[in-house]
Amino acid sequence: MKRIRLTDITLREASREGGGALSFKEIIEMSKILDRLNVDVISLAPIVNEKIDSLLVRTIAAAVKKSSLSLPVGLDGEGVRSAWEAISEAVSPRLYVEVPLSAVQMEFICGKKPDAVMEMIGKLVRKSRELCADVEFAAADATRAEGEFLYQALRCAVEAGAATVTICDSAGQMMPYEFGSFIRDVYENVPELHDVTLSVKCSDSLAMAAADAVSAVAAGASEVAVSVGGGCAPSLETVASIIRARGEEHGYYSNIKYTELHRSIAQMNWISRAERSGTSAFETGMSIGGPADVKLDANDDIAAVNKAALRLGYELSEEDIVKVYDTFKNVAAKKSVGAKELEAIIATSALQVPPAYELESFVINSGNIINATANIRCRYNGEERFGLAAGDGPIDAAFLAIEQITGRHYELDDFQIQAVTEGREAMGSTLVKLRSNGKLYSGNGISTDIIGSSIRAYLNALNKISYEENNAQ
Repeated sequence: MKRIRLTDITLREASREGGGALSFKEIIEMSKILDRLNVDVISLAPIVNEKIDSLLVRTIAAAVKKSSLSLPVGLDGEGVRSAWEAISEAVSPRLYVEVPLSAVQMEFICGKKPDAVMEMIGKLVRKSRELCADVEFAAADATRAEGEFLYQALRCAVEAGAATVTICDSAGQMMPYEFGSFIRDVYENVPELHDVTLSVKCSDSLAMAAADAVSAVAAGASEVAVSVGGGCAPSLETVASIIRARGEEHGYYSNIKYTELHRSIAQMNWISRAERSGTSAFETGMSIGGPADVKLDANDDIAAVNKAALRLGYELSEEDIVKVYDTFKNVAAKKSVGAKELEAIIATSALQVPPAYELESFVINSGNIINATANIRCRYNGEERFGLAAGDGPIDAAFLAIEQITGRHYELDDFQIQAVTEGREAMGSTLVKLRSNGKLYSGNGISTDIIGSSIRAYLNALNKISYEENNAQ
C-alpha cells in the first residue's frame, strides 16, 4: 500500500489572494486543527514583514506537534536565510522553493530569461538544502512550460538537493486523463524523480482538481496539495474522502483522521469565513482555542520560563524575563504554573511603565432592549480625552470607546475573566492581550466590577504599547 501524503496550502495561498483578515490566533488555531487531523505538511504564507511574520511562524512552530511546516523562501538568497531562521525550531521544518517555468510567468514574475531562471533554481535549492534537510521545489505553471526546459529544471532541482518536487497545473485547464499522461511523461523524461517524492498541485478552475490529483497518483505521484476551501487546489475533505472510499482497492492510503474530518473542516471554514463585525473590537464573535500547554514548577530555570513565554507569544527583554522569573519563583514555590498563571505573571511583572493613559471615569448603559454604550474619560499625558461608542455588549462598547480615545485599533488577541475572591463582593481579574506589529502585550486589571477590571486591563496593555512606540521614535 502506498501512503499518499497531503500538504495543506490554505494559509500559504490566502496571502496571494489578499486574505489578510485572519488574526494571529486564527492562523495558529487553524494550524493546530490541521496538525490534529494528521495533515502531513502545513504550508505557511511567506515572510513579508520579517519581524511580525517571523514571530507568527515561530509561534506556530511551537504549537504544531506532528505535521511538517513548510515556508516559502522567495526568489532571492536572503529570503532563504530569513525563512530558515523563522522555521528552524519546528518539529519537522521544510523550505519551499517555487519558481515559474512557463515563458510568460518567467518574464512576468522573475524578470529573467530561461538560462538565468535555471541558474536561480540551482542556487535557491542548494542554499536551502545547506540549511534544511527537507526542501521542496515547485515547478509553477509546469503544464504550460516548454517540455525540455521543464525536464531540465526538474533535474537541476533534484541534483541540487530537493527531496520533494511538485508539478503545478496552475492554470487548471487539463482534463484528468491529460494530467495523468503529463505526469507519466515527466517520469519518463526525468527518471531522477523516482528517487524523490513527486507531489502535484492542481487548480480547481474547472472543478476537476480532485480528479486530476487521482490521475496523478495513479501515474506515480505520492503527495497532493490540498486546501480547506478548494479553489487553488482540491479540497482537503474531497481528497481525503476519495482516499477513504476507494484507496484500499487501488493500493493507497493516508494518515488523515477521518472520524474528525468533517467537524474539523467545518470549524476551519467557520474561522476563515466568519464575518467581521464592522463595529466590534473583538474582530469575530469566537473564542479561539485554549492556552498553550505550559507546565512549569520550582525546578525550572529562567531559560525554561523564557521558552514557555515564547510559546505563549511573548518576546521579553532580558530585564523583563528576570522580573518575570523572580515572580515565577515565588508562585512556583507554592504551586505548579500553567499557561494562565504564567500569563498573569507576565501581565503584572513585564514592561511595567508609567501610565500614559489614566482612567478618569466610565459610564456604561446596557440592557436587553438597547444597544450597549460606553462613555469613558481618560487622561493622556495630562490631557483629558473622551470616547463614546456603542457595541455588541458593554465590554465591547468600552473597548471601542478606548479606540476612539487613542485613534488606533489593535488586534485583541485574547480576553480572559476570572474571580480571584469569593462572595457577593468578589474581585474579578481580567487579562487582555493586544497585538501591535506582531508583538504581544498583556495587561491585567482587578476590580469588583468586571467591566471596570476589563477597562483597566485594556489600558494597562495599551500603556505598554504606547511606551514602546514612543521610545522607539
